[in-house]
Amino acid sequence: MRLQTGTFMKGIETFVLYVVLLALAACFIVPFFWLLSESLKSPSELFEVPTRWWPKTIMWSNYADMFNSFPFFLYLKNTIIILIPNIVGAVISNTLIAYGFARLDWKYRDNVFMIVLITMILPYQVTMIPLFIMFHHLHWIGTFLPLIVPSFFGNPFFIFLLRQFLLGIPKELSYSAKIDGANEFQIYARIIMPLAKPVISTVVIFAFLGTWNDFIGPLIFLSDNKLYTLSLGAQSIMGTYDPKWNILMALGVTMTVPVLVIFFLLQKYFIQGVAMSGIKG
Repeated sequence: MRLQTGTFMKGIETFVLYVVLLALAACFIVPFFWLLSESLKSPSELFEVPTRWWPKTIMWSNYADMFNSFPFFLYLKNTIIILIPNIVGAVISNTLIAYGFARLDWKYRDNVFMIVLITMILPYQVTMIPLFIMFHHLHWIGTFLPLIVPSFFGNPFFIFLLRQFLLGIPKELSYSAKIDGANEFQIYARIIMPLAKPVISTVVIFAFLGTWNDFIGPLIFLSDNKLYTLSLGAQSIMGTYDPKWNILMALGVTMTVPVLVIFFLLQKYFIQGVAMSGIKG
């Protein structure tokens, strides 16, 4: 009897869990479905009341019009030119810094790490003007450099994430490698980094999202429309007297697809990285 009651309660818990998960999934799926639906409607259907959840006639031409409305491929190329160095810079700089905080013993290490953590609370708006002045003196305004170079100097959130993960790797591995004659860089490159693939994948996803969706940075540092990114291109469509909302929706879907692809490709490592980064404090 007790066994049956326990099985019944477990079944109820599983049912409630699935209901909650389905409700949470709907919170994310419904807005994307609505975006997809709007991207396939004619302009006259967009503002119909009540809202139609699926268009009467599917307008695939909205996507063709999107490519013709602004220099999509030029802006895509500019975005990729900024994106790839940002991901490379984020991985190299943050793994090196996190390795120093997690695996090396040096005086005031924890104090310096606390200072790094404190910088996380600074909003971008606080550092925006000093950065602009500094880049202006370096004659970098109007180039991609202000959007690329900072990624090679560490990010406090990525450093924190990586350090937490690296703390979970047994130090005996490093000691064994040192006995075999390896130096710190060889331990970092050949032993620790291969083990840190899950959390590195997490950093790649966050760096991708941050750069792909960045609007403020390109808006501040780029003035020539030949250097615009896709996010600024979307703004240029909205800034007209007659915003073409169906084309904007098509652009929104197009910009969402790469994010979904990257996430699903690295999903396994991403979940491992987030879960294991919280093991040690």
